[in-house]
Amino acid sequence: MKFTATAILATLATAGAFTAPAAPAAPSSTSLKATGMGVNGFGRIGRLVTRIIADDAECDLNAINAGSATADYMAYQFKYDTIHGKFNGSVETEGDFLIINGKKIPTSRCRDPAEAGWGKLGADYVCESTGIFLTKEKAQSILDGGAKKVIYSAPAKDDSQTIVMGVNQDEYDGSEDFISCASCTTNGLAPMVKCINDAFGIDEALMTTVHAMTSTQAVVDSSSKKDWRGGRAASGNIIPSSTGAAKAVTKVIPSLQGKLTGMAFRVPTIDVSVVDLTCKLSKSTNYDEICAAIKASEAGNMKGILGFTDEPLVSTDFESDLRSSIFDAGAGIMLNDRFVKLIAWYDNEYGYSGRVVDLMKHCAKVDAGVKV
Repeated sequence: MKFTATAILATLATAGAFTAPAAPAAPSSTSLKATGMGVNGFGRIGRLVTRIIADDAECDLNAINAGSATADYMAYQFKYDTIHGKFNGSVETEGDFLIINGKKIPTSRCRDPAEAGWGKLGADYVCESTGIFLTKEKAQSILDGGAKKVIYSAPAKDDSQTIVMGVNQDEYDGSEDFISCASCTTNGLAPMVKCINDAFGIDEALMTTVHAMTSTQAVVDSSSKKDWRGGRAASGNIIPSSTGAAKAVTKVIPSLQGKLTGMAFRVPTIDVSVVDLTCKLSKSTNYDEICAAIKASEAGNMKGILGFTDEPLVSTDFESDLRSSIFDAGAGIMLNDRFVKLIAWYDNEYGYSGRVVDLMKHCAKVDAGVKV
């Protein structure tokens, strides 16, 4: 289902007055000054998505459904962050309103997101970040609450469309109501894979992500019937794990189906992860040409998504980096002209959250008929 610019611009009403402004004569790249947005779930990703929206003039955050957190606790969680630091702005509360940089945002604590009132609050594009509503059937409740589109900040658990910005965003045509932004690791891997595959071809590849620990893991040894190793203390172990991130890349780059898979090591750091892509190329090349291809993409069609560094950096140097994937020229190695190991860093929290917001904005523009 597609929407006109009039429908999108109707979300520009303030929290205190919901009268839609007059429609512009015709959609253009400047006619969408802000997209009405909402956030369902106020955990790690939900809070960072909110931070990024608050700093983006193209976004208008109109509703947050936090599950159980009260407004004053939401303000505390939003203001202070162990990794990303204190919010660089103002945050206050007034009853159930969270006031960010002077903008009053209604908050709710609805177990059923249909009750959050997205539509009447002007939240047309909702980030689903609870990790619960990841199928069309379950996420329908968000549409039932008046939202127009739902963007999952996680891999879909059904056949909902998957979009990775910089890779296959052109496949979104407005006909889908439920769109997944894939996983942080898929976003950390796919831009580099696309660049290398487009330039040299990939015959086969294995990916390993060395991934920071997350809240799904145990602080001390615990129990996990599903994954015995996953039940061990995240803070004191390197833990081998499975990941569907590499196979998910083949959803957005179908030509690589059957050619790419991978695994993970969870390590005791709080944020920032790194992917190791070991691949056999279709064409003979050298490492300088690979670096040149990455640089060309960084400056061209993947600007702001794929990065390049030749400095001797470590994981903490990439904290709060908004790019999806940062190629590390000094860390890669090449065995021969067709067999290479490539390394890319990614902030699995902040960089990924940036892509979720980008996807929400992209969907709004396409739905409004704005050329992107």
